[in-house]
Amino acid sequence: MTTAPHALASTDNTGVSWRWKLILAILPLAAAIFSLCVGRYAMAPQDIWHALTDKFTGSVTVAPQISTVLWQMRLPRILLALIAGAGLSASGCAFQSLFSNPLATPDTLGVASGASFGAALALLMGFKMLGVQTVSLLFGLIALALTALAGTGKRQRNMNSVVLAGIMIGSLFTALVSLVKFSADTESQLPAITYWLMGSLDAASYDSLLLGAPPILAGITVLILLRWRLNLLPLSDEEARTTGVNIKAIRVVTILCATLITGSVISMCGQVGWVGLLIPHMCRMKFGNNHVALLPASVLAGGAFLIVVDTVARSFSAAEFPISILTAIIGAPFFIYLMRRTGGWQLSMILGTKVPSLSLTTKWRGYLDRYL
Repeated sequence: MTTAPHALASTDNTGVSWRWKLILAILPLAAAIFSLCVGRYAMAPQDIWHALTDKFTGSVTVAPQISTVLWQMRLPRILLALIAGAGLSASGCAFQSLFSNPLATPDTLGVASGASFGAALALLMGFKMLGVQTVSLLFGLIALALTALAGTGKRQRNMNSVVLAGIMIGSLFTALVSLVKFSADTESQLPAITYWLMGSLDAASYDSLLLGAPPILAGITVLILLRWRLNLLPLSDEEARTTGVNIKAIRVVTILCATLITGSVISMCGQVGWVGLLIPHMCRMKFGNNHVALLPASVLAGGAFLIVVDTVARSFSAAEFPISILTAIIGAPFFIYLMRRTGGWQLSMILGTKVPSLSLTTKWRGYLDRYL
């Protein structure tokens, strides 16, 4: 019995072919190998393999410089890029569905601004990197708490109030960041704060990963476990109630997970823009709106994307580029192309649900069209 030529292209109930599943699974690994080899100190794949095996066998078959570059410099950065990219993509994907807004990002609730203020304040006070990371994560959670207090109440029963509260809290912490920069010493503190706010992975270490990676991995894990329920987020309370799911609990869990991810990422590498907006949109265009397939695809593609961007940032020139500059250079032209291709307002159709059990409500479609 022969296998049909199109067997690998067949899809399951998620609508994703086995070929694309294989590509998505290999993508982060391929990006990591590429990143290990490329840089101002280039390394051959066989040297990387020998350096990896030497670590576990105790033998010495490569130069000490190769082992040092691999284990102390590139591997921590690759792990941080993989985790941060995956987390930001998962957070952006969840927020876009939660708020029924294709422009939603991980900073929708002001968490990124709060975490940035915490990091800037810690740098101003002379804290080391682990202290900066801890204070940054703390203020990210404080920003979420303030958003929750301002955006929820007896007279505020929809997600629009939460979004508006997040915008206000984000603006408040952005002003506080400006105040910290104004107060910083222009010779030593201000350059460090400015560079950190632009986003960089050059401070990656195993200690920082030990502190910041668990919240990100925990948030991604919970979102993936709940991914089929995320399909219900755009529905109204009345529509969701008919499915027998506690939609309010799902929204709270989604916000907490996305916030924990965003705060942890920013506490380790500063503000990294566009990843949480660009990657989920690209995955929606290819794999549809079913979170059973969309969320894992966003996680894998986001991790691979940030690894490649970080590799370019540290290899393009002797002076390392901030990541946010490169992500903006890539992201902005993509959205311009997308809007020209779809006629602008049709961008909202990217979020048009393709889940067989759900239908795009008139209210949601109107909300998207007003936003665009």
